[in-house]
Amino acid sequence: MRRPAVLPLTAALVFALAAPAHAAATAGPAPALDRAALREAVTVRPGDGASGVVAEVHKDGRTWRGTSGDVVSGKRVSPDAHFRIGSITKPMEAVILLQLSAEGRIDLDDTVQQHLPGLLPEGRFEPITVRQLLNHSSGLPQDFEGAPQTSPDDDIERRLDYLTFDEMIALTLHPEGRPAPGPRFAPGTRQEYNSFGYRVAGKLIEEITGHPFQHEVTTRILRPLGMGETRAAVPGRSTPVPRPYLPGYMPRSSGELVDVNVQGGLPASMTSTTGDLDRFVSGLFDGRLLRPAQAAELFTVPKGADGEPLPYANPSNCNAGPAKGTACYSAGLMYVPLPDGSVLWGKTGSDPGYRAGVFASRDLSRRVVYATGTSSSANGVPAVAQRLALAAFGG
Repeated sequence: MRRPAVLPLTAALVFALAAPAHAAATAGPAPALDRAALREAVTVRPGDGASGVVAEVHKDGRTWRGTSGDVVSGKRVSPDAHFRIGSITKPMEAVILLQLSAEGRIDLDDTVQQHLPGLLPEGRFEPITVRQLLNHSSGLPQDFEGAPQTSPDDDIERRLDYLTFDEMIALTLHPEGRPAPGPRFAPGTRQEYNSFGYRVAGKLIEEITGHPFQHEVTTRILRPLGMGETRAAVPGRSTPVPRPYLPGYMPRSSGELVDVNVQGGLPASMTSTTGDLDRFVSGLFDGRLLRPAQAAELFTVPKGADGEPLPYANPSNCNAGPAKGTACYSAGLMYVPLPDGSVLWGKTGSDPGYRAGVFASRDLSRRVVYATGTSSSANGVPAVAQRLALAAFGG
């Protein structure tokens, strides 16, 4: 869906954000976790652009779960609240294609053009490999590239639309009333985060398997890992986030906040909980989903002919740590350096009204899952997430 415009917080909303937080923690002492700092981290503050927070942290065998209440309605938020996970489904798409490669049904060095002839207009796009789709080095255009900016009111109404992979691809590559976009750079020469490449990846999954994406993700990931609280989108319909849910809001042009828990989305759209996303990252890293050769793709950033990580195409991502300015995304994941020099791997995601993330160390001794309901149209990593990571792993 089109990204909403960034709007300032209203005075009334800033006042509402001063509401107190509610936190729930596991019983018993947890010396490895500073529970007071974690509670403070998830407390919504003026300027956060958040309506509420739900979070889960694991460190050296200790667990903490916490929430902040919905500052818009004043209602409590359950630690088991459901929320929309946005692009956290990208690692799931990557897992399915990596599993298909292990089964010999596709090779990561195969091209999109081999498996989906005619999808990418000939003469406009060079051959793009499956691996380049997954590690964001394809150079494909972005979703709806070149489309005019939409209004906040339009974005609120369009959240109810459901678009198939075919529809997303057609609307991006063959737009009406404006020039069709070309490549942003030659495949394999740079990295740039690209959601459109994952629309093509989703189409590829459906073409190879002969099944809808929802079927593949359920049978290959959700069911084997016991992710019973995670729901895939219902084709052709808009659906609510299951209860209990974390409310997420979008502001109309008048400043009125609209609870946007009912949405359509894409075939890969999902709702989940912190517990289920922790099950996902645990199963992803402990070998239950992938064989070693395929799992290695999760922790490998693309490199150029010189053996060095590819340059990153713009400064909006991959802008921290010693590798600043070079590739920080692998096949479905990204890495985040911590102050102590260690690294977390994981993924953030956003849907209208929601921002979420799941990250873990490779040995799973450190894991964090968070979601915020939004109360503004601001983009980027929520301030709550930055505070949470610092409180959990900064010391």
